Amino acid sequence: MSLLTEAFLTALLTGAITAGIPLLLAGLGEQMSEKAGVLNVGIEGMMLAGAYAGFATAFACGALWPGFVAGAGAGLLAAGLMAFFAVRLGLSQIVIGIAITLLAEGLTALFHTLQFARTYPRLPAAEPLALPGLSALPVVGPALFDRPPIVYVALLLVAVMAGLYRRTHLGLALKAAGDAPAALDVAGVDVGRLRMFAVLGTGLFAGLGGAFMAEIGAGVFVPFMTNGAGFIGIVLAMLARGRPLLVAAGAMLFGACLAMTTALQVAGIDIPVDVIQMLPFAAVMAVLIAFGRRSRLPAALGIAYHRGER
Repeated sequence: MSLLTEAFLTALLTGAITAGIPLLLAGLGEQMSEKAGVLNVGIEGMMLAGAYAGFATAFACGALWPGFVAGAGAGLLAAGLMAFFAVRLGLSQIVIGIAITLLAEGLTALFHTLQFARTYPRLPAAEPLALPGLSALPVVGPALFDRPPIVYVALLLVAVMAGLYRRTHLGLALKAAGDAPAALDVAGVDVGRLRMFAVLGTGLFAGLGGAFMAEIGAGVFVPFMTNGAGFIGIVLAMLARGRPLLVAAGAMLFGACLAMTTALQVAGIDIPVDVIQMLPFAAVMAVLIAFGRRSRLPAALGIAYHRGER
């Protein structure tokens, strides 16, 4: 393998993981919500709330980990609105989700202007945690095994969520809440409470993904910086058919599309930036055409459930 090819592949894989982690976290969160029967269209706003809270906290504290905690908390707070209005009150999940996204866009832009005016301060680069032996491997070593700890945490969550869905009563209950909520109600499980738990979990994941985007991916917060990442997360969750590993694979695919600009620059290939920026959305369309018919959605997805209904 030539040095140029190795540099290109390393840059592509590194960029794919950096750009794909926020999509992975958003997709895992949305998958939990959809399994329980809630179409969480507000995930874009939850990511944006997490991005601003994470950046502002990390900037104020001079450390990244408080920012991740704050980002997850902001996503959780935004998800609380979704849980209350869409699950507790049974209002339209799509309308409430769109309202949360618009609210987050306006508030984060306003807070950024009030705090930083027209400046865009940057955070220092995150310190990587190199895994002994593995980080020295060609191509995959620097890209996979010499990254900030939050990257390893996000990848570990894939295995955690897969185990939760396949091997625990909670995973089975989440699936029943989306497929047969009335049967779950008869079994004595509070469907509303379970759905609220799933929505709050979605907000926590999405907020963490937004914080990663601002703190690790960009090192700066820019209003509206999520740029549709939450909606790609919804697509990933729908196409993954309940499998977290497929969410991870899709996130890395779209992340590679987003990272293509840097990789091509390393290889010395000049392609218009507009073409590169179009790649993720073209990939979404291609994947939907190829696999959209095979996706299986919960029977009660998007349908409000009130206890005692049959």
